[in-house]
Amino acid sequence: MLFTAQALDGLASGAITVAFRRWDRPRVRPGTRMRTRIGVLEVDSVTAVSASEITEKEAQRAGFGGRHDLLKELARRGRGRTYRVELHLAGPDPRVALRNRDALSPTDLREIGARLARLDGASRGGPWTGRVLELIEDRPGVRAAELAASLGSEKQPFKRRVRGLKELGLTESLEVGYRLSPRGRAYLGRRRSG
Repeated sequence: MLFTAQALDGLASGAITVAFRRWDRPRVRPGTRMRTRIGVLEVDSVTAVSASEITEKEAQRAGFGGRHDLLKELARRGRGRTYRVELHLAGPDPRVALRNRDALSPTDLREIGARLARLDGASRGGPWTGRVLELIEDRPGVRAAELAASLGSEKQPFKRRVRGLKELGLTESLEVGYRLSPRGRAYLGRRRSG
């Protein structure tokens, strides 16, 4: 599920506790957890509803001025059933704490190295993790499309690769582009020093 910046702010403050979506089938289910810039959101329930079942209060809990505004937005989203998704902010994104852990033990270094080796081994194009980490180190804040082009790659495959590095706490997204996290800088520094 995608959320606007305004909706994320409302979810963070607790003003928004429900979302409405038009889907051909539910895309989330109770227990689904989604990482966002505000932290981890967790889905509490997913219910198919008709437009007549949506109340004024629910529309406001979804961040709209009223029911009319919500229905207008849903109509703009095309066909499909309407689903009411109850959700809450479940806590901080665990990657934030991970990326700030830069005191790397020998075990940490081995584990990171092994995970990077698995990412490299799964790639049809050969090893890539070291090149991408160094590229992001050298060019922080540069758009993904430009970074990808410098490696002869398309933007979307490049972004998927960076997400893999982000899962390990080695990179972080900026408003534009990426940068190495403290953990990523520590890893590269230790790797270079032998």
